[in-house]
Amino acid sequence: MESLPIVDVSAADRDAIAHEIDDACRASGFFVVVGHDVSASLTARVESRAREFFALSDDEKREVAMPHGGRAWRGWFPVGGELTAGVPDMKEGFYFGEELGPDDPRVRAGRPLHGSNLFPRRPPELRAAVLEYVDAVTRLGHALLELMARALGLDEQWFARHLTTDPVVLFRIFHYPPLPAGATPNQWSVGEHTDYGLITILGQDASGGLEVHGPDGWIAAPPVPNGFVVNLGDMLERMTGGRYRSTPHRVRNTTGADRISFPLFLDPAWDADVLPIPGMTDPTSDATGRWDGASVHEWSGTYGDYLLAKVGRVFPALLGEVLPDSTGP
Repeated sequence: MESLPIVDVSAADRDAIAHEIDDACRASGFFVVVGHDVSASLTARVESRAREFFALSDDEKREVAMPHGGRAWRGWFPVGGELTAGVPDMKEGFYFGEELGPDDPRVRAGRPLHGSNLFPRRPPELRAAVLEYVDAVTRLGHALLELMARALGLDEQWFARHLTTDPVVLFRIFHYPPLPAGATPNQWSVGEHTDYGLITILGQDASGGLEVHGPDGWIAAPPVPNGFVVNLGDMLERMTGGRYRSTPHRVRNTTGADRISFPLFLDPAWDADVLPIPGMTDPTSDATGRWDGASVHEWSGTYGDYLLAKVGRVFPALLGEVLPDSTGP
């Protein structure tokens, strides 16, 4: 495989679309979706407002730093403030999620990673752009899960009934400064990792830098006009017994320009017990041979348990600061 497959979801034949998605999920766990209903102008607004925010001074950005978000785990972090496999990333970012008010029962119960978003004073338009984008891309995510259910031989509402009636929806905007000119081949903007939940839908600017570990080695995943990169998370690999892949990926920004990307993660409900789909295995897959030596197939617990352990490794200091009652990763 030399490039990611491109799937046009506007085609009339849903069986044909599902077949293309199934092929991609089995081969690499990555594909590019086009023909969707998310407007290019909305994506451009998010990118433009994000660039305005990241151009501000760190002192101003600290007004919405993640510790201010408390248990909701929302806000800005500086370059080097997030870890991947214990190594600081060469990026800064802004964490968002589903907008939930203080009267929401999940917020009243103190559920981590649920609550109100933090938004900066400048640019004021960022709030509207982010909330509109989260709604639009979440709808796309549910539509893609319907097609994946069809591809797996399930009815299209299977995920909605079992896992995503009340999904965990997380959204990030990342700014990658260019790596220094003398960066070694082993220096990464974000190192090798997999995502945690069901699917990730990634918007990215025109600079590139994303790499995917395909069946025959690492391949570039350059941006496609008005296309989103879609990849699978650990829970989908677990549910399908390895038939679908949660594939390692990484980022290296050596373009000399600033890179902006904005992934949305559509994940199972916080209290979902994510179990393998009965009879759903891939006899050709190695269910335990993952990049990090861990096994999503041997793990047990709710998705909230899994997610909190993972983000605790990404922000270990913040975990103890805002969730002191947590047992941690």
